Amino acid sequence: MSFDPANRQFPLSRLRRLRRDDFSRRLVRETRLTADDLIYPVFVLEGENQREAVASMPGVERLSIDLLLEEAAELVELGIPAVALFPVTPLACKSLDAAEAYNPDGLAQRATRALKQAFPQLGVITDVALDPFTTHGQDGIIDEAGYVLNDVTVEALVRQTLSHAEAGADIVAPSDMMDGRVGAMRRALEEAGHINTRILAYSAKYASAYYGPFRDAVGSAGNLGKGNKATYQMDPANSDEALHEVAQDLAEGADMIMVKPGMPYLDIVHRVKETFKVPTFVYQVSGEYAMHQAAIANGWLSDAVILESLTAIKRAGADAILTYFAKTAARQLRQSN
Repeated sequence: MSFDPANRQFPLSRLRRLRRDDFSRRLVRETRLTADDLIYPVFVLEGENQREAVASMPGVERLSIDLLLEEAAELVELGIPAVALFPVTPLACKSLDAAEAYNPDGLAQRATRALKQAFPQLGVITDVALDPFTTHGQDGIIDEAGYVLNDVTVEALVRQTLSHAEAGADIVAPSDMMDGRVGAMRRALEEAGHINTRILAYSAKYASAYYGPFRDAVGSAGNLGKGNKATYQMDPANSDEALHEVAQDLAEGADMIMVKPGMPYLDIVHRVKETFKVPTFVYQVSGEYAMHQAAIANGWLSDAVILESLTAIKRAGADAILTYFAKTAARQLRQSN
């Protein structure tokens, strides 16, 4: 039977009845956000007892591995299932070929080993991309004209993937948007015996202006300069194209897919989830976080927007959300319960 709003007529149907009391609002709530839905992105830097605030992301810090472990203990206590790890690569380690990306003793690899040793129950998601390691800030290896070369880049990404799997990463997350990289990664992981290493593919990653604070946090903004990533990240005007990207990554062996950014792209999240019915993750990116934090700090919005924004992402179809609000949200959810 099709839904006909005309069949529900006032006053026989008073839609406010179910909103009158807290108990009935809770009983009919369609979308529930829990700590299980949250993934906390973390920035790790070299050294010991090192802590650096990210100016454009109030409340977010770059941490050395020893302090990252302290942070991880809090995440476990809050019930947050996983972290997404992003290394801050020293300038001296950056190069045109991004060789540091697959250094077995690189920062991401050492942080992964430390996290898995100390907190084996905490999922570790590693970023598979070359932009933190290139002198130009692009996500791949470039030619003389500055164009990112697809197939050569994929070869480097495969080496990076294997180094992360060998370090103990539970999930490798290619965020580069190169064609064919998921299939190459999956074949290499299978051949190396890493059959349970999951792939979270950034399948619908848009060439967005919302990434600025993140690039500051990982130190790639200065390298990228006035350059952009429009030749490989998706055009914000496109929607159908996202379905093709997701379909290709699933066919190549992705276990989960990502839509990035979050709230400005909820139509994409909904279309992807409705079309494919696969685990769909969303990244509430640095720009979204910075805007909310600025509004909260200035008293323009209350901190209730944190859970509201995350619930909106979940309502659109997200199964999990990468968010810098993960700790705050987990605390708010605990208090509300």
